[in-house]
Amino acid sequence: MEHLTKPIPEPGPSLSTQPPPHPTYVLSYPRPHALLITIDRPKALNSLPYASHWEAEALLGWFDGEPSLRVAVVTGAGDKAFCAGQDLIEQNEIAMKHAQGGKDLPPTQMLTHPKTGFMGISRRGNMGKKPIIAAVNGYAMGGGFEIVLGCDMVVASPNARFALPEASRGLYAAAGGLSRLVRLVGLPLASEIAMAGRQLTPQEALNNRIINLVSKSQESLVEEALTLAQRIGDLSPDAIIVTRSGLRESLEQGSVERASQATDERFGRGLREGENIRIGLAAFAQKQKPAWVPSKL
Repeated sequence: MEHLTKPIPEPGPSLSTQPPPHPTYVLSYPRPHALLITIDRPKALNSLPYASHWEAEALLGWFDGEPSLRVAVVTGAGDKAFCAGQDLIEQNEIAMKHAQGGKDLPPTQMLTHPKTGFMGISRRGNMGKKPIIAAVNGYAMGGGFEIVLGCDMVVASPNARFALPEASRGLYAAAGGLSRLVRLVGLPLASEIAMAGRQLTPQEALNNRIINLVSKSQESLVEEALTLAQRIGDLSPDAIIVTRSGLRESLEQGSVERASQATDERFGRGLREGENIRIGLAAFAQKQKPAWVPSKL
């Protein structure tokens, strides 16, 4: 089936570098300074085998370092699932090989997630620099929900569903989702989701501050997410990197004041001495639109 959320392609940015190999993902550049990443395993409900997490970590590392890109949107191929989590068929095969003495197992690295978590996003936090928007086009289950919780903003289609069903398979949400979910919605609801199998509708996710908005339709989802991305891409790339860092520090740190200090220690001087702050202030004084330059932070 044709990917219903696929936007009309537009001219992309002029890349200074090329992305690393990405067989699991389709890349496009439908807005200035924006990268669209589509998980391309619709027959498997966009579930991810272990190798795909490391592939995504390398891809997002490239994204953070590519000067022409300022924001990314992540979505899933097809009209059923954003990401159904870990590829449990692969995981079952690995479990059976373990039970048989571990013969013919893949390398150890391929049996784990990178330090940035599920799809290189769920625990990315301040290990990443640039914002990522999730465009949730269907089921966001298990690790798929953890991807959502690791993104900076979320747009969901009306048919999206959010859940952490790991306990029903003898697992637990190990990619950072439990702690982040508690921070967002509180312990009672997080407990019901993780331990009693509750699924959230898009409206429930919106009401509980997990997502930013519900799209008008499934077909308009990616377009609405890209509109949000363009609003980010129009701002100073330096200011966005530093602002995102401050927000992330506030979520991850126990101390509000320490979060502020950490942000300034990491980026304050670079922002104040950078070219974009001068461009922004001059444009304001001259009542002109600023012409930002790529961030060097």
